[in-house]
Amino acid sequence: MDVIHSVAIIAVVSACTILIRAVPFLLFGGNRQVPETIHYLGKFLPEAIMATLVIYCLRNIEIMEGTHGFPELISVALVAILHLWKKNILISVGLGTICYMVLIQMIFT
Repeated sequence: MDVIHSVAIIAVVSACTILIRAVPFLLFGGNRQVPETIHYLGKFLPEAIMATLVIYCLRNIEIMEGTHGFPELISVALVAILHLWKKNILISVGLGTICYMVLIQMIFT
């Protein structure tokens, strides 16, 4: 891959990113009325996406083998507790990830 190819890829990705981020402002900017469908999606999609990500992350756990899913269960419980307590995604996901890595690397080896 030469430099021109790399620059072209970065330029296309940058243009697409700017376009994607500008579309909501172009469609709903100013005093335009936001459709009810968009309000509905904005209300329910974040939880649906988070549930999908949790299921995706836990899809390969072998309950009957190895650690029996205890590191994952403990870490998910910690993330849920921290999020309910602090309501800060960075704290809950960050500490949950650290907990999982400590459990995998030091305790459930």
